[in-house]
Amino acid sequence: MKKILLILITSLIAHSFYAQEDLELALHYFNGKQYEQAKLYFDKLANDGVNVSPFFQEYKQTLLVLNEFKTAESLCKKRIKALKDAESYFHLGTVYIAWKKESEKTEAFTSAIEKTPAYRIPILETALLFSDIYEYEWALKTFEKGRLESKDQYRFSYEIANTQGALGNFTGMLAAYLDILSEDASMLGEIESSLMQNIDFIEDEAKCTELKTLVLKRIQSEPNKTIYPELLSWFLIQRNDFNGAYTQLFALDKRNNENGQRLMNLGALAQSNQKFDVASKCYNAVIAKGSQNPFYGQACIKKLQSTSSFLRSKPNASKEEYLQIDSEYNSIQSEISQPQDIALLKKDWGHLKAFHLSDAKSGEVLLRDALAINGLSRISNAEIKLELADILLFQNNIWEASLLYSQVELDFKEDVLGHEAKFKNAKISFYTGDFEWAQGQLDVLKASTSKLISNDAMQLSLLITDNFNMDTIPLPMMQFARADLLAFQNRNDACFQTLDSITNSFPNHSLTDEIIFLKAKIYRKEGKINEALSLFETILNIHFNSVYADDALFAMAEINDFDLNQKEIAHTLYERVLTDYPGSLFVVEARKRFRAYIP
Repeated sequence: MKKILLILITSLIAHSFYAQEDLELALHYFNGKQYEQAKLYFDKLANDGVNVSPFFQEYKQTLLVLNEFKTAESLCKKRIKALKDAESYFHLGTVYIAWKKESEKTEAFTSAIEKTPAYRIPILETALLFSDIYEYEWALKTFEKGRLESKDQYRFSYEIANTQGALGNFTGMLAAYLDILSEDASMLGEIESSLMQNIDFIEDEAKCTELKTLVLKRIQSEPNKTIYPELLSWFLIQRNDFNGAYTQLFALDKRNNENGQRLMNLGALAQSNQKFDVASKCYNAVIAKGSQNPFYGQACIKKLQSTSSFLRSKPNASKEEYLQIDSEYNSIQSEISQPQDIALLKKDWGHLKAFHLSDAKSGEVLLRDALAINGLSRISNAEIKLELADILLFQNNIWEASLLYSQVELDFKEDVLGHEAKFKNAKISFYTGDFEWAQGQLDVLKASTSKLISNDAMQLSLLITDNFNMDTIPLPMMQFARADLLAFQNRNDACFQTLDSITNSFPNHSLTDEIIFLKAKIYRKEGKINEALSLFETILNIHFNSVYADDALFAMAEINDFDLNQKEIAHTLYERVLTDYPGSLFVVEARKRFRAYIP
């Protein structure tokens, strides 16, 4: 008896060993697309009574590739008999697709849906099977079963919307998205992201019109739901219609007797998009709510910020205009009571005095007063320190400025604020001629999460590499760094003299394009638009391989757009940024402005 048992065990072990070997060979040939050889081993395994489940997919695919549809059908039916599950019927349907048996496919897929339990996970799994083979109609039928028969109350609205989109049914997709918002307003962000993937808000006029029409109908039919006006205002912002968005949010704020937070958010967005008139309307609407409103102080300050930004965007903004803002800061300070608002006022007012009214000492006093305010958040404290350090650097108090930058860098090592402080400290090293130390810091900043800081770091690092590391004479670079600091300090005459001395002493130096670009930026800041345009054009025509070429082209587009109101020329220049410099940091903004152009 023991001998018989031993023989049986040995036989089973041997059978298992050879079965494993056959499976490895079958999969080897399958992966190598040698389907005839793979089939021999799959057939052998099946005939030997080995469980085919672990290699069912590969076996079925091999049979379909070899057009052995009858055998594949038999394989799937055996699985159905054993498991009686939805996936087995799905696999049978895929056989009929390859076999071009439409009615049988329909029957199999219908059975797959019928066999799917009406719970969230099984419905999602079956629908995914259909989506993976682009059978979106069947995926939609699966989700619709889930919606009608759901045992766990899951509605499948978002999945239905996306499937409608995959089918090209734009109207159905939009209707489903709006149904979702009717059920769950917290889904607004996800739906906005999905709409951005499906609509070009500038060029898809038909889709935009349909979306706007459907949302307006929902607003009329469900007037008590705020989510639809929110969606409409977001849509209008994507269309660059900030006035339209203001109208929607102002009405919503008034109807619900809100505190103006939506308008504050829109104002900030409008200001960042240089829609200063809309930003002012937003802030004025909040200010009109009275000094007891929690956003009153911020609105007063943000309005002045917006006005100041508008002046900076104007050519030839006068000192009198800045003095008017200075007077308004002085007027409102007695109306501001919240510590955070007082600190914000002093920070912005100090910047105005130092950089636009040539009163850096008064600006420094305001910033030091702001730092002394109790109860400031860590972020506010750091932002004030950065502004104070800028003003100290403006006054040539270099080492105290560096100390403040270092404090912020240490407190926010992994944050954008810390990266900004580190870059400013690297710039100080550059100004003072410690180019090797500066480049070491800049190399770290190239990986910053802020694209702007990363790009600035790469540009300054490249400037050092091209004009110091490759040059045996350090004097031109030392002089250029000095000129760059003078430009920061608004000492423009001294800056030009220093730049001219480089050009005169070292004609055709590799710094020539940097010199031209810095002069052009200063001319633009001074409102000397024609001089600025002429130098930017020189970079494009003569120094077209310069790292500043895309900067020069974008600057020319902005000058024509905002300073000269030459929209058609600006449109052409934005297009050139897109076509000539597709890797430029300015591509996103250039594309937005290019598409927003209306002849």
